[in-house]
Amino acid sequence: MGGQPDGDENRWWVREDPRAEPAAPQFRAVAYYRHSAQDRQENSVPIQQEQVQQWASENGVEIIYEFADRGKSGLTAEGRDAFNDMMENWVKGRDDFDFVLCLDVSRWGRFQDIDLSATYSADCKRHGKEVIYTTLGKPKPNDQLYQVYVQFERFRAAQYSKELSIKVFPGCIRIAKQGYWVGGKPPFALQRLLLDEARKPVQALVPGQRKSIQNQRVTLARGDELQVATVQRIFREFTETLRSMHEIAEVLNRDGITSPGGSTWDRSKIRRILLNEVYVGTLVYNKTTQKLKTPRRRNPEDKWIKTAGAFDPLVERTIFDEAQRILTQEALKYTPEVMLQELRRVLDEHEFLRPALLRADAAAPTPSTYVKHFASLDAAYQQVFQLAMHQVRQDVESQLRDGVQDVESYDDFLVLNGRFTVLIQPSVPVPHGYSQYWYFRPDMRGVVDITLGVPVSGPQGPQILGYLALPRLLVADGGFRLFCSSESRLNLYGHRGLDVIFELAR
Repeated sequence: MGGQPDGDENRWWVREDPRAEPAAPQFRAVAYYRHSAQDRQENSVPIQQEQVQQWASENGVEIIYEFADRGKSGLTAEGRDAFNDMMENWVKGRDDFDFVLCLDVSRWGRFQDIDLSATYSADCKRHGKEVIYTTLGKPKPNDQLYQVYVQFERFRAAQYSKELSIKVFPGCIRIAKQGYWVGGKPPFALQRLLLDEARKPVQALVPGQRKSIQNQRVTLARGDELQVATVQRIFREFTETLRSMHEIAEVLNRDGITSPGGSTWDRSKIRRILLNEVYVGTLVYNKTTQKLKTPRRRNPEDKWIKTAGAFDPLVERTIFDEAQRILTQEALKYTPEVMLQELRRVLDEHEFLRPALLRADAAAPTPSTYVKHFASLDAAYQQVFQLAMHQVRQDVESQLRDGVQDVESYDDFLVLNGRFTVLIQPSVPVPHGYSQYWYFRPDMRGVVDITLGVPVSGPQGPQILGYLALPRLLVADGGFRLFCSSESRLNLYGHRGLDVIFELAR
């Protein structure tokens, strides 16, 4: 039979132990998992974790730390604390690992800008870490097709969110038309009420709680009794006691009643309560749009979905309608024409203008309201004397036409010899104690080269006192006051006549 075999290599009958220890890992990595509230169960973090860990074990990779964002949207990196911690403190801050493992591209993110998804991957590469999507595996060196496939997967991940949004919206519209609450935080003094398939109440939902059965629906119902009483009090005092919104806010704050969000009341919060049809049992949906993490925008009213009688009202319809009538009347106070009339009335009564006079006048809009509509109180003051302003503009334009060969009127400015543009801006003096000043606001539009400021003697029979040539490129954006003592501005921009304009037009 021959001699004995030499060495263990000839012991052909010895079988290897399949339970032998695997080879020591050759690489180190961190792993990232993400699961949003809308994702299916197969995308849960534990399932991702199991698959990624299995890939790491089979490929000689040791996972030294794991990051997970649970219930987080992948449309942006905002709010994904684990992802941002990984990028800032690990990828950029440490050099003791080689890879960032992620199950697939969609778990990395469903960025609507696919270049943004690639940017985060590039940040990892720039700091010496490679992102590996374990469902795709580790790319081979110089494999160009791999990058093409990853880019395609980024597109698919982004497109999924868009398609889901398109599919979900019609369903939300249908639910709203049926009188059910589609989602979001309930309005002040109301709470969400869970209904079964027969529209019978099941339970009130606390903040953050969701319905668990698909066929169940959510409506709104009477909430905290103190908040309900506050809403009813606001409508009653506005329509019966005829208190202003500002006065109602002051009374509620004095009584220690907190507003929505737990802060103090102000006029805008009272107004939002008074305008909200939800308090008469009308469900209003689609007032605003915010799709795929884009900025929220208000939809036109004809796009709103209104369902009357969707739930029990807190306020009677007749009281709500009376509040809308009063609000409409108040809104007329804020048309430009009425605001200028009120400003002229205050001027006639006091013969000068101060913000304090407007604040003390119950009928006049506030100084901040004039700033909102006219950019400043000084600008509104100039608008009061429109007839005088028009007369001065005509006089200056006539002089320009006499001294310049070609003057073309375009929009609200003049084009001189086709070379440059001039906007004529007269200003009547504003009383200021024992002095006065003229207000100017250089026009910063790109089509206006020079704002020609024209200070005049007064609104009655205005006499031109001089000119200020204010080139757009040499003046600051914003209005300024010119006093008789403003020597620096007078020396820099002031002219007795229009020679400076005639010279430029030659």
